[in-house]
Amino acid sequence: MDPMAEALLGGAAPGDLAKIALPKEYPASYLRVEDTEMFAGMEDKDVRKSLRVGLVPMPELAPDEVVVAVMASSINYNTVWSATFEPLPTFGFLKRFGRTGSFAARHDQPYHVLGSDGAGVIVAVGAGVRRWQVGDHVVISPIQADDQEAATHDDGMLGAEQRVWGFETNFGGLAHYTLARASQLAPKPAHLTWEEAACVTLCAGTVYRMLVSPRGARMKQGDIVLIWGAAGGLGAYAVQMVKNGGGIPVGVVGSDSKAEILRSLGCDVIINRNEIGMTDDIDSTPEQAIALGKRLGAAIRAAVGEDPHIVMDYVGRATFATSVFVVRRGGAVVTCGSSTGFQHHYDNRYLWMHLKRIIGSHAANLQEVRECVRLFDLGMVMPTLSTVYPLDEVAEATRLVQTNGHIGKVGVLCMAPESGLGVTDPARRAEIGEQRLNPLRGLADAAPAALA
Repeated sequence: MDPMAEALLGGAAPGDLAKIALPKEYPASYLRVEDTEMFAGMEDKDVRKSLRVGLVPMPELAPDEVVVAVMASSINYNTVWSATFEPLPTFGFLKRFGRTGSFAARHDQPYHVLGSDGAGVIVAVGAGVRRWQVGDHVVISPIQADDQEAATHDDGMLGAEQRVWGFETNFGGLAHYTLARASQLAPKPAHLTWEEAACVTLCAGTVYRMLVSPRGARMKQGDIVLIWGAAGGLGAYAVQMVKNGGGIPVGVVGSDSKAEILRSLGCDVIINRNEIGMTDDIDSTPEQAIALGKRLGAAIRAAVGEDPHIVMDYVGRATFATSVFVVRRGGAVVTCGSSTGFQHHYDNRYLWMHLKRIIGSHAANLQEVRECVRLFDLGMVMPTLSTVYPLDEVAEATRLVQTNGHIGKVGVLCMAPESGLGVTDPARRAEIGEQRLNPLRGLADAAPAALA
């Protein structure tokens, strides 16, 4: 363990931390550029073969950046994409970023440190950082925006140079240390552990923008919201935000075990997709999608009497045509990804003739992240952490997400030696209660075979 890590875990004061030099290298989860063709012609692109854990060099700190000692991170689907080198190897992102010059050139390396979530302690600040200090406990937004682009000042997500940290940039959060811009930071909720806080910004922030923000579907009280993959990282936050906003969540899952998990989150209506004929191997042509949509729509109307106002779809090819069909006249399909494929085929008549809308949504700007984190501070939204892996087992953690064997969020302990650390407001934690704070914790371990 390096001297900075020893001091942090030993409870050193911020003033003492500021006097300790950063290590020249640190443990991280990374990919190698020479492995980008390793899955050519293979059907099962097992991420355990491509993800590595080892020492990488500490990068130079830019004036607008901080170095965060990452206590915990989590797995997102972009780590699966990265580790399978699909739809494109991320080294192309790093090379293009590097060509923009100056400090961006550091990112073009023959290795890529992954991870787009993180919670930890600031241990170094660049000369241009004003609002943050060594010793601050933070969570990290997954978006790096360019404040010198005009569009960024309208919405941080609109700039052409906006990038996903740890996916389109290097030096991500699945490591003992990470680089982040000061404009990515939010204060860590004091009552959460490191691993709970590390599961917040990417998924919960994405859902906040999709459903709550004026730039998303603008959900209102009474809205019926269909949520595909409702027991996953995005879905479990969507259920909570729909409930908090006075809406009616309708969750779609793939097993009875996951249905039980949704009940623990208070989901009003739960539909097992197998019961409407949507199996894992279905080739969702527009015609099949309409047939599925009729069955799904009938099930929703039988439960709540109406068609959904909003459909939240990040599944993509397997579900998108059904989403367009099943949402009500004038309703909206909001999408933030395509985990089953990016090419969507749907019957456009049901879109234009019924005045429906498709809304593209991507992550969240810093203000949306701050508003989202505030909901956790208030105890209105709870972390959806289900299980935690050590950094050395990050490949197994990512494989769990790749095979859809997870529920909620899969956490990764980075510098933190064990779970349960990082709480600086125990009174607030006791007021909310351990059971409320961890509605999904341990459920994946209870029935792993049923969840696979």
